[in-house]
Amino acid sequence: MSTDDQGTTRDRETLALIGKARMLVVGDVMLDRYWFGDVSRISPEAPVPVVKVERSEERLGGAANVARNAHALGASVELLSIVGDDEAGMRVEAMLVEAGIRATLQKDSAIATTVKLRVIGRQQQLLRIDFETMPGPESLASKLSEFERRVSEHDVVVLSDYGKGGLRHIARMIEAAVAIGKPVLVDPKGDDYSRYRGATLLTPNRSEFRQVAGNWSSESELADKAQRLRRELDLDGLLITRSEEGMTLYRESGVLHVPTVAKEVFDVSGAGDTVIATLGAVLAAGYPVDDAVRWANAAAGVVVGKLGTAVASPEELLGALG
Repeated sequence: MSTDDQGTTRDRETLALIGKARMLVVGDVMLDRYWFGDVSRISPEAPVPVVKVERSEERLGGAANVARNAHALGASVELLSIVGDDEAGMRVEAMLVEAGIRATLQKDSAIATTVKLRVIGRQQQLLRIDFETMPGPESLASKLSEFERRVSEHDVVVLSDYGKGGLRHIARMIEAAVAIGKPVLVDPKGDDYSRYRGATLLTPNRSEFRQVAGNWSSESELADKAQRLRRELDLDGLLITRSEEGMTLYRESGVLHVPTVAKEVFDVSGAGDTVIATLGAVLAAGYPVDDAVRWANAAAGVVVGKLGTAVASPEELLGALG
């Protein structure tokens, strides 16, 4: 058997074990809407293009896209989040049911479900319009209680923070999960990472890490900053996704760099969701973090070649790994 055939066999075995993995995904969900149209003239009212909308699409975004990515790989996923009692919230709920993803969505009538509306003309994003409000304390408390009831039933916890207020109790969630031995993966947001203290693995992208740690001029300076932050936050690992440079994992034992496998970068929207979903699925299947990073890097290389929030199918991922 060739080396490539052996690799494919091992990767198929990994997929089979992912099918037995149980993941709990918690965070900010949103509805991604896309309006596609033709651009043939400039508006006489202002120097902006006029888009004649010809079709539209809706996709699950945020933590819902994380759940969708993990589900696409075969993992058993449960999603906890908060939505508004509105049309967009009902669409998110219906799309999760259609996708076969188990979800507990707290409905908060005082907020609007987060919606990102993108206008696309000539295969380019011309405009994005966001609709969002912060959830209230009652729905947040209810979600925390639900988390504490469900966390023991899962192998891995993924916390997807988009800064929309749905993870205000994230420190308590991390503490509760770690206390019973559950690995906790966090996709962070903002410039204060202290609330993520004690998590197993943090997955900022390059610009998010720069916002927290400042600029660097060399690989050694980047490593110093990454390891310092990892120690300050008591993390097992810090994984920085670096776009065309691939991704780098910093641990006490050293540094692992994996170069990108992307053949063509079309749209990076949702790539971070794919990375953390794949990491969580492979770790939940019982594999070490080195293997999980290799899989996550391959999955990211697949989805950046697609428009908008997308998933990597098992066959696409096997092809990228091969």
